[in-house]
Amino acid sequence: MTTPATTSDLRALSDAHSAHNYHPLPVVISAAEGAWVTDVEGHRYLDMLAAYSAINFGHLHPRLVAAARHQLDRVTLVSRAFDHDQFGLFCAELAELAGMDMVLPMNTGAEAVETAIKTARKWGYEVKGVPEGDAVIIAFEGNFHGRTTTIVSFSTDPDARGSYGPYTPGFRVIPYGDADALAAAMGPNVAGVLIEPGVVAPPPGYLAKVRELCSAHGALMIADEIQSGLGRTGTTFACEHDGVVPDMYLLGKALGGGIVPLSAVVSSREVLGVFKPGQHGSTFGGNPLACAVGREVIAMLGTGEFQERSAKLGTHMHHRLAALPGDVVTEVRGRGLWAGVEFASLSGRQVCERLAARRVLAKDTHGTTIRLAPPLTISKEELDWALDQVEDVVRSS
Repeated sequence: MTTPATTSDLRALSDAHSAHNYHPLPVVISAAEGAWVTDVEGHRYLDMLAAYSAINFGHLHPRLVAAARHQLDRVTLVSRAFDHDQFGLFCAELAELAGMDMVLPMNTGAEAVETAIKTARKWGYEVKGVPEGDAVIIAFEGNFHGRTTTIVSFSTDPDARGSYGPYTPGFRVIPYGDADALAAAMGPNVAGVLIEPGVVAPPPGYLAKVRELCSAHGALMIADEIQSGLGRTGTTFACEHDGVVPDMYLLGKALGGGIVPLSAVVSSREVLGVFKPGQHGSTFGGNPLACAVGREVIAMLGTGEFQERSAKLGTHMHHRLAALPGDVVTEVRGRGLWAGVEFASLSGRQVCERLAARRVLAKDTHGTTIRLAPPLTISKEELDWALDQVEDVVRSS
């Protein structure tokens, strides 16, 4: 096949030969560096999505690329049938970063969530004493934890859930931010409460109430920080904003440095200690290449530089977004370098298409909302230029 070189030709191939489970903007990227990407025709765009926080440290960060290249020349995969020299170090360093004891590495965010569900159920039966088959995990309306058949069973998004039944039982879905609803849902068979602490910032004091109720009822508080963790909200973990430590962190996306898929469940010895050989696993989970890159991510986070940048630039970004005309933008939510911008009548897709025409890439979500999540390495000048384009789109609407 002759390799096509134009956006239209490459998109035609995608349309003809890939399943239409995404509806990307009409941009075909061929190169990237820092906060910028370049399409096949040489146009540069400022990336204000950062692959849903997987690119927290920018595209091709020199330290992460160097770590990957060094490991590529040594060993990339051995499976968990053998140990390798990066595995124990990665687990120890990530456990220390999270203030926990143990790590169970996987590959994708959805795998981390699936692993957490299995962990909570197994812990519920073997430690808490829930009758076999009766374990309940509480989740929240509006959640997004992934798209496996188990996870969509407790989704309230019709697109994510529709036509995938029969659905997996064992979940109780309640309103997000309602402490009374959570208190009413708790019971002796609740093994865990699965919550995203940063996608929508919780009401003041809510995470502390979740922590209190989990402790009172002997349930595991499971914080899905796959997108909100590792500096995105201005702290290492979003739970820190509320002074809360969960029983389990779920991490992914940025953990792989934008180079390799890498996720992990991080918890105590009591919780992750329920697993014995052969009871859970992954061929690629904790592979040498991923661990080497993950270790460099952990080292970079250890300086606090990226958390500080996210907090400082995030305050600036939210200040500017809050000043947009209220008749066009009805709500801005989020923390750090992470914002959901809700429009009164424009669709999110329309806004993203108009931004792409101005060489800014963002993502629409839930109809009239766009998501902004630039790399934490973005400069103030780059961020202001992107926000200028957002403001121009808003004021010309």
